[in-house]
Amino acid sequence: MLRIPGHAKRACDGISRRDVMRVGTLSLFGGMTWPRLICASDSASENGTPTGPAKSVILFNLLGGPSQMDMFDPKPLAPVEVRGEFQAISTSVPGLAICEHLPNVARLMHRASLIRTVTHGYNAHNPLPIMTGYTGGDFAQLRVMPTDPPDIGAVCQYLGRGPRDLPGSVCLPCYPGWGESSMYPGIRRPGPYGGYLGRQYDPLFAVCQPTFERKPEIPYYDTVTPYGEPQLPGCDALPQMTADRLDRRRSLLDQVEEQFAAVQRSGAIDRMQAYQQRAFSMLCTSKTRDAFDLSQESEALRDKYGRNLFGSSLLVARRLVERGVPFISVHAENFLPHGSFTYDMHENNFAMLRDNNLPVLDRAWPALVEDLEERGLFDSTLIVVMGEMGRSPKVNSKAGRDHWPQCGFSLLAGGGVREGVVYGESDEHAAYPKNGPVSPADIVATIYERLGIDPHMTVPDLTDRPIAIAHGGEPIRAIMT
Repeated sequence: MLRIPGHAKRACDGISRRDVMRVGTLSLFGGMTWPRLICASDSASENGTPTGPAKSVILFNLLGGPSQMDMFDPKPLAPVEVRGEFQAISTSVPGLAICEHLPNVARLMHRASLIRTVTHGYNAHNPLPIMTGYTGGDFAQLRVMPTDPPDIGAVCQYLGRGPRDLPGSVCLPCYPGWGESSMYPGIRRPGPYGGYLGRQYDPLFAVCQPTFERKPEIPYYDTVTPYGEPQLPGCDALPQMTADRLDRRRSLLDQVEEQFAAVQRSGAIDRMQAYQQRAFSMLCTSKTRDAFDLSQESEALRDKYGRNLFGSSLLVARRLVERGVPFISVHAENFLPHGSFTYDMHENNFAMLRDNNLPVLDRAWPALVEDLEERGLFDSTLIVVMGEMGRSPKVNSKAGRDHWPQCGFSLLAGGGVREGVVYGESDEHAAYPKNGPVSPADIVATIYERLGIDPHMTVPDLTDRPIAIAHGGEPIRAIMT
């Protein structure tokens, strides 16, 4: 029997969401993580119209765990095995110092709020906490589960945010884990998914084919930069939408007519076919594809962002913001066996940061801030830069730093965030919050608040329990305008 586990939330036509999801299993895109089959987007809702200062969010996930003391929380008075190799430099915020290898970021720190006390206990390389606020997951989980909570983009789609002819959420340059699939077949790191709201609320996942200038000399811990651009999956990768295929689908529906009688009486099947066609159109027509066409941008601007895969992804993110897409996530990715871009630096930490990761961030983040400002979009776009954890205070024997979720950072700018604010203080080794601890749920709640979405709003999980979308997090009022 064709069934997707769900719950009995009533949809806009009075039938249950479970029934609509069952019909969705018969869709032209069965088995795929997209299209955006949203009934909720067709119904007028007070949550469907943005009411907060942020109309869109760009989340840059520094997957792997960026080192707080080597980037945004230097400790120059700490012992050398803690403070590391880098020097601190002044920024445009009086009294605030950051890493010497982030000079362009330093000159724009007056446009941002910096949180230095992100703390939790989820020790895993999944963006689940920073995209959902949930920190109770299994550390060893490497695949998406239907019991996972929905991310911010899924909730935006659930509430009908964004233009009807564009995806409500986009994930760039690929789904987290794709670059590791040569070593871990089937890996899909949980985080950017619809979770128990259903796969119809997954984002549109871009695809990529990065190139590399050389082979890595140190397995996993070399400074090899991926180049290229995120791309949409080709229309020819989708099941062909032929009359014969439609007839077969209709025949299959006829075979289960009795089971779906209530759904058929409501007209949901006809509407579902309309959603399928709309989703196909979103993928194959020019409006979505134009957003990915970086040839429309000047050479100078592309150089400003950086021609690497992540600079290009942030430029695509800006183009999606221009078109009204409410949530875009960009994820650092570890492309094995070619090399590493992620911040999981158990070895060679300082060379990887100095020669690769920090120059990429120092070019792309200021370019995004200034580009949005020039286009009048900065105040309505919330930019969030963070990773799933920080790094251990003490440098290990391989010049690396190990996992450390007890203290990390988050950099927020635009979209209703105060400027030039430093929130929270870590101890002398950047090991634990000294004051102002912040959980991932608090950051997620802040994002929802800036989008005009109540972070205490609940959605039902697979057992119909009401679960708060920010998982108990509270907005950080001190960084909000």
